[in-house]
Amino acid sequence: MTINKFGFNNFIKEAFSVYEDKDYQIGRVALEHKRMYRVWTDNSEMLCEVSGKFSFSASSREDYPAVGDWVVIKERAGEQRGTIHAVLPRKSKFSRKTAGMNTEEQIVAANVDTIFLVNSLNEDLNLRRLERYLLLSWESGANPVIVLTKADLCENLEDQLADVDSVAMGVPVISISVIEEKGIDQLKPFLEPGKTIALLGSSGVGKSTLTNYLLGEDKQKVQDIRISDDKGKHTTTHRELILLPDGAILIDTPGMRELQLWESENGLSESFTDIEQAAENCRFRDCTHENEPGCAVHRLIEDGDISGERLNSYKKLLKELAYLDRKQDKRAQSEERKRWKKVSAGAKNKRM
Repeated sequence: MTINKFGFNNFIKEAFSVYEDKDYQIGRVALEHKRMYRVWTDNSEMLCEVSGKFSFSASSREDYPAVGDWVVIKERAGEQRGTIHAVLPRKSKFSRKTAGMNTEEQIVAANVDTIFLVNSLNEDLNLRRLERYLLLSWESGANPVIVLTKADLCENLEDQLADVDSVAMGVPVISISVIEEKGIDQLKPFLEPGKTIALLGSSGVGKSTLTNYLLGEDKQKVQDIRISDDKGKHTTTHRELILLPDGAILIDTPGMRELQLWESENGLSESFTDIEQAAENCRFRDCTHENEPGCAVHRLIEDGDISGERLNSYKKLLKELAYLDRKQDKRAQSEERKRWKKVSAGAKNKRM
């Protein structure tokens, strides 16, 4: 095994070049558990933790390693363990706001090339949730692909595909059935050697089943869907890098019961191109798409080109992002105060 098999490329090579002459190694975080990290290196796999200096300098959760990150480490001789000294720049990251009241970023997967947004073709298919996933996927810097699983259980496949296409905005939509082995060949162009694919979606939509199929073995635990509500049971409990036989790298992730937005400068425009392009033709520049005369967005609804639910979803996401911006401003001020306290404490200790 070599790091070239783990997605190592010129972008990462250039970022690591400043450390090459200082007895450092480069590795990729394959698993994270309570600030301990399993890291793939050029010739081994080792358990690592961040250095004291790293921890002192970190101001937020974003600064710590995440699954998929490339890190700079020093091996502890004779221990098969290492110390992480730096996280190399990320070319992409899928983030969401952590659950609860705290305004903090949770990086779900880093350095991803393609995101498979996995949804099941049963009663759990939710277009509004899919819009959220698409928004965050565009913002991540990776390319989204919508993967619709359990096609063998769907009695109105064409109608479901049409509904998904109405919010996909040009994103590839692929329906598959692992049981019947249908549609999976359409995923192969994205599963190139050295490329990293993250599987994202709610609990029980078939991510672990798809992972096992692509891997050729039952690595991930799988449970049947509940008959009572047609939803799958939660199976995957952690994020992990998995090397597939064809050389692609997969990140299977736990199902997300809550998907709160994080920063989104461009993702909203990518996800709602139809609404934002129509809005340019509204009679009034500050049109709120409520009851104003000459609203081009409402004309789309009247013509049946978009649904009223999609417009409501767009407005809701706009409000959520505006609220998040206000919260982040307050958080940034608080972090700046904490940073200066650290600096002042460090200077005081040096004088003593």
